[in-house]
Amino acid sequence: MALSSHVSITQKKTSEVTPEAPIQKIPAANRVAVDFLSHIEAKELKPCVFEESLVAISETGQTIGTFSISVQMSSYSPEGWEEEDCYIVCAKSKGTIDGVPCTTSITGCITKTLETVEQHTKESVRFREHPVETRTHVVKRQGQLFVRKTIVERNEEIHIDTFSYKCANLHGLVSECANFLLLRMMARKQTVPQDAIFLSFDNNHHIWTSTYNALGFQKQQVGKEEVDVFVIERAVHSVDDIPLIWQYYFLSDGHLSRRVQVGSPAIMVILKMPILIDTDEPDPRPVFDKILLDWEEDPELYSQFLDRKEELQASHATYVRRHPELSALLADFLQLLLLRKPDDVVTFAAEFFAPFSAQRPPCRSFQSSDKPSPFRSLSSQQK
Repeated sequence: MALSSHVSITQKKTSEVTPEAPIQKIPAANRVAVDFLSHIEAKELKPCVFEESLVAISETGQTIGTFSISVQMSSYSPEGWEEEDCYIVCAKSKGTIDGVPCTTSITGCITKTLETVEQHTKESVRFREHPVETRTHVVKRQGQLFVRKTIVERNEEIHIDTFSYKCANLHGLVSECANFLLLRMMARKQTVPQDAIFLSFDNNHHIWTSTYNALGFQKQQVGKEEVDVFVIERAVHSVDDIPLIWQYYFLSDGHLSRRVQVGSPAIMVILKMPILIDTDEPDPRPVFDKILLDWEEDPELYSQFLDRKEELQASHATYVRRHPELSALLADFLQLLLLRKPDDVVTFAAEFFAPFSAQRPPCRSFQSSDKPSPFRSLSSQQK
């Protein structure tokens, strides 16, 4: 699956995903592992989105390959539903072992709860003119996790295995792509759940148990600098084979500085220090105590009050002088108000000033005494 900004879960033919043989009963992840995954928050995974590269070093100190991991934010559309945010994880290793070129690539779509929606794995070994490639496709659909494993020799499919698992039985599953995100998050928090038993894919892509253990801090030489690294050991158990064990060495921000597979003649290391990811938390908003001010006792505030008071009085006086009709209008209103002495002064004022409104249509100066007023209720007018 190529890396892109959008992933669409492809529909497979029924023959491609129908199990050929029943899968033996799988174990279950324990409560510690399930609870740990369920409490992971998006803010803990957000700083884990970056790319990094390491080199493969042989026992003699020679560079024999490369190893890279990329995590990016994206979206996917499962079975035609609305798009959802996800992580696209790509890991690739390329090298030469005993003169034989080997390449492994893994690309997967992981949700914010570290569930695997889709994962593609390709392992290639080229023996002179006899290339062998193993392709594995994992996809989640309709409550099932389908696995299709194909062995290709000289561009010809010679063996195909297909099987499936019920998603209801896969709580605590951590695929290879989800593993990279989980390791980075553990490294940043420097926390590994004790006695947690997860589920993972073994070498044959059957589901069995896996565990993580914290091996503490060690010193590592990176270029000319000696740094502290946090070591996590991961073991993936299998039904038929011996467990596969890796040791991961992490810098404080989750960058991988070293990876060792127990029993492998090669190790992965970084050659120079990367730029560490800084996630400073914003400073809390300052809180100031409320200070009661007595403006009449404060000379400066009282002086400002007097200046503003004189300024408003002068402004008001100027406005009244420029509009002599204001005094006449108010005098007429007060005279009529004192003659009538109405109980509802507000309604009386509304009726008095209504003819002066520019929003009302022109009307006669003298209204009929029995014409209903829009400012009074019907019951009050009947009285």
